[in-house]
Amino acid sequence: MEATGPLSDEGLVQLLDVDGTRVADPDWEPYAAHLTPDALRLAWRLMTITRAFDAEATSLQRQGELGLWVSCLGQEAAQIGSGTAVREPDYVFPSYREHGVALTRDIDLPQMLTLFRGLEHGSWDPVAHSFHLYTLVIGAHSLHATGYAMAMDRDGLVASGSPDKDGAVICYFGDGATSQGDVNEALVFASVNNAPIVFFVQNNQFAISEPTTRQSRVPLAQRADGFGIPRVRVDGNDVIAVHAVTQWALRHARAGQGPVLIEAFTYRMASHTTSDDATRYRTRADEEKWRQRDPIERLKKHLDALGELPQEFRDAVTAETKALGKRTRETVKSWERPALLTMFDHVYAEPHQQVESERAWFDRYQQSFLDEGSHA
Repeated sequence: MEATGPLSDEGLVQLLDVDGTRVADPDWEPYAAHLTPDALRLAWRLMTITRAFDAEATSLQRQGELGLWVSCLGQEAAQIGSGTAVREPDYVFPSYREHGVALTRDIDLPQMLTLFRGLEHGSWDPVAHSFHLYTLVIGAHSLHATGYAMAMDRDGLVASGSPDKDGAVICYFGDGATSQGDVNEALVFASVNNAPIVFFVQNNQFAISEPTTRQSRVPLAQRADGFGIPRVRVDGNDVIAVHAVTQWALRHARAGQGPVLIEAFTYRMASHTTSDDATRYRTRADEEKWRQRDPIERLKKHLDALGELPQEFRDAVTAETKALGKRTRETVKSWERPALLTMFDHVYAEPHQQVESERAWFDRYQQSFLDEGSHA
């Protein structure tokens, strides 16, 4: 692969190398200078919790308790690093793999599994958490996110003269979504309207089984050039660098300077979903290479070198993950099958004549089976 290809690590912002050693970068250090040992311990804790929850959800799916699970294994630094840069009144538009980002928005992780159990589209309040519901249609939410950002600008929530009150949108999607028409349309609208939005691409190198090399001949961040949007590539397994880059991008957008595209170069250590078999399209050698770049272990090495990860803190996090696993299992297994008529609830915010007509028809349809049974 040529040096400028999509799998090149050329031009990646990195503040923490694979061995956990800080890397000097005067351009980006100011955006990470506020990360105290307490903040780094928090990042390690959140990444560790995300991974433990991910493993529990995978296990529940294998037991038949979930219809599907979408793992974020290996992408914890990209999610926690960026998620901890979000503040009020910023708004997050996730795709369907941003479990770590959801954790930074104080969403109760077990309740998120209602979607993967087939009970609800989403059980959290997208307004209270400033975190939209998951979107399973690849790339479609990028247009919604851009429209929301344009509305924030027109409502005076951007470049207001009071930086502490300004907000922006951050929209997450994967490398495969960059090949979708919706994403490219969103980039057009964001660019020409100077929308306050950060497009955050988690390039985990595979759109299901299709490698990035089949989607682009250059790093994905370069796609922003054609839209006149500033872009940056970052080591997606370096939580400090991801936080710094996202901090800069959100400040840029909040200040009314327009959109930014971030490509977080990472690796999906699990299969695309629990219905996928990654061994069919990638090698064990490649997987082992990326295990050596584990984002959680990288930060752990750094904190250990600083003497800032005491055993009592590790023990407390271990206990927390075990308690979360137990609560997740108990919560999921306590759910009962809902009445079928609930599928008509929450379709629209206000009552809708067509939906109510369909609800009434379906109710009569169900009752017809009961009536037949009573006459038998």
